[in-house]
Amino acid sequence: MAEHPAAENKMGVMPVNTLLLNMAIPIMISMLVQAFYNVVDSYFVSQLNEDALNAVSLAFPVQNLMIAVSVGTGVGINALLSRSLGEKNQDNANRAAVNGIFLAALSCLAFVALGLTCSRLFYEVQTDVEPIIHYGGDYLTICCALSMGLFGAVTLERILQATGRTFQSMISQAAGAVVNIILDPILIFGLGPLPRMEVAGAALATVIGQTVSCGISVFFNVAQNPDVSLSFRGFRPHWPTIRGIYSVGLPGIVMQSIGSVMVFGMNQILLSFTKTATAVFGVYFKLQSFFFMPVFGLCNGMVPIVAYNYGARKPSRIIRTIRLSVLYAVVMLTVGFLVFQFFPGPLLSIFQAEEDAAGDLLSIGIPALRIISISWLLASFGIVASSVFQALNHGLISLAASVVRQLAVLLPVALLLSRTLGLEAVWWAFPIAELFSAALCAVFLRRVYRRDILPLAPRPEA
Repeated sequence: MAEHPAAENKMGVMPVNTLLLNMAIPIMISMLVQAFYNVVDSYFVSQLNEDALNAVSLAFPVQNLMIAVSVGTGVGINALLSRSLGEKNQDNANRAAVNGIFLAALSCLAFVALGLTCSRLFYEVQTDVEPIIHYGGDYLTICCALSMGLFGAVTLERILQATGRTFQSMISQAAGAVVNIILDPILIFGLGPLPRMEVAGAALATVIGQTVSCGISVFFNVAQNPDVSLSFRGFRPHWPTIRGIYSVGLPGIVMQSIGSVMVFGMNQILLSFTKTATAVFGVYFKLQSFFFMPVFGLCNGMVPIVAYNYGARKPSRIIRTIRLSVLYAVVMLTVGFLVFQFFPGPLLSIFQAEEDAAGDLLSIGIPALRIISISWLLASFGIVASSVFQALNHGLISLAASVVRQLAVLLPVALLLSRTLGLEAVWWAFPIAELFSAALCAVFLRRVYRRDILPLAPRPEA
């Protein structure tokens, strides 16, 4: 029975390009739906007023922190589970899944406590504009206090991805996003018999959608995923497994959490000029998700392939997977770069709710989008390289690259440029930081290739 899942798993036998597309495309589609939801969400909020849009934008660091913890843990589960399947160790694979769910539940409880006690304080330390504090406090309290859907959905979707069931993962994510999109205008503006909830309605739509995703993922894992057994009968935390999850996941959590620190710091720099600049920064993150989410989906599909074939000692499949992933990522972000270069005005116009603020949004936003998107030409390589490091149990290397890019380079350079050359120059910190990061990732990837991939004994491959 234990041999059955590993013997049939497609990650060790299917042609690599077909396998990568088969694994990644469903995730990419679901993430595109998520990106569309993010834009629709902000579009409806922006129709209230600029303070509402700012409140949602300023919440990003905390929301990103929740995503960092859930996704980082999920990446650790994904890598350990896939590697265990590649090694034909079914017991380890099952332990990775159930201990990962346990860790997700503990993480959720921590954010529930933080959301119920610190949401308003989070806004008060950033601004004294009362409407922003009011909107933001409501929004963040709901997102944190009802975050079980987020943590459950991310964890269970990663288990589906780790076992090669990316189509089911796509259905789960897409269904939650569609529910989100439908509920947004209903709850924000109070359509039909429901009351007008404004920004709180956007938050409630978000957590309902996440809960729907979680429920669907539970069904798929229990009813349609024979590669793992999610039995909690007699469960006790297995500390070696938890250490294995966090050896990959914890650096990933810290790495993505650094993004929260970066956004918080950038918001403080931008607020020193005008609150419209922070709105532009928030809008940028919504728009860039259309191009970065598919790349992240590609990497989510790549990680279990690399981890599985590392466990199965098939270096040629690992190398081909990495090369194809870099190629596809470069193509996607190059398309995004061209869109941001030629159509920044129409993109920003989606979020113009107040006519008197429209001119500022465009005058600040157009150069911002054009300058920041230059960094995308290098970012594609860094994103794939970081995912390879995580798949091969080198989470600390990914962490080092992220620290250099976002904390050691981006924020100090942005602060320096803001003090010397003004607001428009601040955006150049992004291409500068990405240049440093790409160089560092190239050095690290070469080292990992020599130490981990080349020594693997070749075996005949299907």
